[in-house]
Amino acid sequence: APCRSVLTVACEQTEVLLFDPISSKHIKTLSEAHEDCVNNIRFLDNRLFATCSDDTTIALWDLRKLNTKVCTLHGHTSWVKNIEYDTNTRLLVTSGFDGNVIIWDTNRCTEDGCPHKKFFHTRFLMRMRLTPDCSKMLISTSSGYLLILHDLDLNKSLEVGSYPILRARRTTSSSDITSSGSSGPRAVGSPCHQNDSGPLSEKHLSRSSQREGGSPRNSLEVLTPEVPGERDRGNCITSLQLHPKGWATLLRCSSNTDDQEWTCVYEFQEGAPVRPISPRCSLRLTHCIEEANVGRGYIKELCFSPDGRMISSPHGFGIRLLGFDAQCRELVDCLPREASPLREIRSLYSHNDVVLTTKFSPTHCQIASGCLSGRVSLYQPKF
Repeated sequence: APCRSVLTVACEQTEVLLFDPISSKHIKTLSEAHEDCVNNIRFLDNRLFATCSDDTTIALWDLRKLNTKVCTLHGHTSWVKNIEYDTNTRLLVTSGFDGNVIIWDTNRCTEDGCPHKKFFHTRFLMRMRLTPDCSKMLISTSSGYLLILHDLDLNKSLEVGSYPILRARRTTSSSDITSSGSSGPRAVGSPCHQNDSGPLSEKHLSRSSQREGGSPRNSLEVLTPEVPGERDRGNCITSLQLHPKGWATLLRCSSNTDDQEWTCVYEFQEGAPVRPISPRCSLRLTHCIEEANVGRGYIKELCFSPDGRMISSPHGFGIRLLGFDAQCRELVDCLPREASPLREIRSLYSHNDVVLTTKFSPTHCQIASGCLSGRVSLYQPKF
């Protein structure tokens, strides 16, 4: 929870566990929270939280009355994997393996549910995130694409062809940008709709350049993030997180053959394209590190610390704390000219099975981790 009063744990067997993170005591088990695996939990404020499940539903809960759900939301047709929340508009945003991103209006929530609408659709959808200021939506796919919706307007549903394709290309490092020349790198196709693939047309570019920053509302950018060692092989973006200050995105990528995993950090590059006819890439790879190749087939969820200076990443039967440099400086203070390795600050091992998830406390020096066998560990690291 934002106030750190409770730690919630999503479990495979329909359960949600609640703990007191200060005393480590078990508070309550919601044994029938859903009818299938619980995948994700998101607090809307200090008392309300939402859960999503493979039973295709989202449930709203109130910490003051956990015996019954506030309501159940129906709208997805496959496993629901991700929940985001816009605190300004009080809109709940969910995504699932049906490829849909759905908006729920919690301002008009009743016992029967909330008004909802399909906002966006793409194939192979894995994860969806909103930037802290809700100005962008990032979507990762199992086919290795990263989609960015710029100048986000959640009140406008996006149908086929209703959004301009800003750019479609591979992300670049500083050296790539220097050596690419005036023609720019080769463009790649969009995984969303066949008629939307290909580079941006001059018509779209001239229209986008009329707005400040070169982006009309809900303009779509399609990227294939550069992954070390994967230039000639495809990859799957399994985990997607955002820097708490909106400076960067954090990806966990695995190769198509699932024999390699990488944690990668990409800096957001803001501003208009240098030339209207030369699309610009919004992300630049700044740091990366290879991960332990254990627990094949399982998704490992990593995270930033609340101040954005550290990364906690599942690593085998434990977690690694990673920094941008040995002093754990902020990203903007130690941006390298070319992609550099993340620095391992400390490793913490207390599990007897593969760690699948890790999370920092929003207010205290505390980290939680959970493994495949169901064990939850709490750490208070000292440096």
